[in-house]
Amino acid sequence: MSKKQALLQNYLMGDLALPNRIVMAPLTRCRADNEELAPTALHAEYYAQRASAGFIISEGVPVSTQASGYLNVPGIYTTAQTEAWKLVTKAVHDKNGRIFIQLWHVGRMSHPDYHGGELPVAPSAISAGGRVRTPKGIKEKVAPRALTVAEIKQTIQDFVQGAKNALYAGFDGVEIHSSNGYLFHQFFSTCSNIRTDEYGGSIENRSRIFFELLDELKKIMPLNRVGVRLNPSLHTGMGIQVNKDTLPTFDYIIQRLNDYDLAYLHLSEPYYPVDDVPFAEPNVTKRYRPIYKGTLITNTRFTQVTGNQIIEDGLADLVAYGVPFIANPDLPERFAQNAPLNEPDKSTFYTTGAKGYTDYPFLVKENSSRENS
Repeated sequence: MSKKQALLQNYLMGDLALPNRIVMAPLTRCRADNEELAPTALHAEYYAQRASAGFIISEGVPVSTQASGYLNVPGIYTTAQTEAWKLVTKAVHDKNGRIFIQLWHVGRMSHPDYHGGELPVAPSAISAGGRVRTPKGIKEKVAPRALTVAEIKQTIQDFVQGAKNALYAGFDGVEIHSSNGYLFHQFFSTCSNIRTDEYGGSIENRSRIFFELLDELKKIMPLNRVGVRLNPSLHTGMGIQVNKDTLPTFDYIIQRLNDYDLAYLHLSEPYYPVDDVPFAEPNVTKRYRPIYKGTLITNTRFTQVTGNQIIEDGLADLVAYGVPFIANPDLPERFAQNAPLNEPDKSTFYTTGAKGYTDYPFLVKENSSRENS
């Protein structure tokens, strides 16, 4: 009997039993093209199609209007949105799936067009540079407004309320999007945080908002249903620059996360090679596996082969797949059969409607059609 692939072995994540170690990564898809910015039956179908994942992490979901910065992204801050998410969680659970929501604040990656002309907010008034898609077209990013201490406290409460809404909507847990150049990452990085108060300067201060949020979340839910996502070697993308402060900051954060009984730590490998970038870590998962004692998810361009290998090597417990899940709703089954994968249609990643969203073929249906032909 051949040994079962590492990716297809079950796993106990806290108190949540997973049938396999294949995680559906969070993927912004821009399908909430309605005035309420609420998920629809189309979202429910999309996520339910992918319910065979070990568990699903939803697209990034803003926790307030101020947190928003992308077109047609569903939120979790109104009653209408929260009620609509129930359609999604029920659809996934009806297929025996599990789904976490990724709670999101984009910070300076937003634009005044999303905020009635008001500036986006961030730790400090430093632009990320580059351009952004807005309701009025592609525009240059602007320098944000620095959050006051009172606004930081309110932002923490926005995440707490988002988590409460998510639990009410039936999600199995929440992931804090503290990665990829968004608000928490902006606080962590000295290239985007030059504050001189208790939220800037030292590593402890730059990570304060993050740990204050975790401390608040544990008052309302078990932390073994809370995950966090980090991208320690993000460089040049999203306005973040790796520097001498980067790795000491993430070393501190990840070591301290051992004090919290989290569902998981979700790490991204570098999006682009950083071997020649001073102070960058080219092997993120390998660096942090000995440091972090809990469940570790790794992410970024893994294949079936490399996903199995990193689990077998003991460097990760679970592997998150993004683009492969867009085009292959039955990805675990395809891995099980060593079957070919559908090719994704990149032109439909951020459009609206069902095309390129819920119309990718399933392997079983393909096999059935061959048998009947």
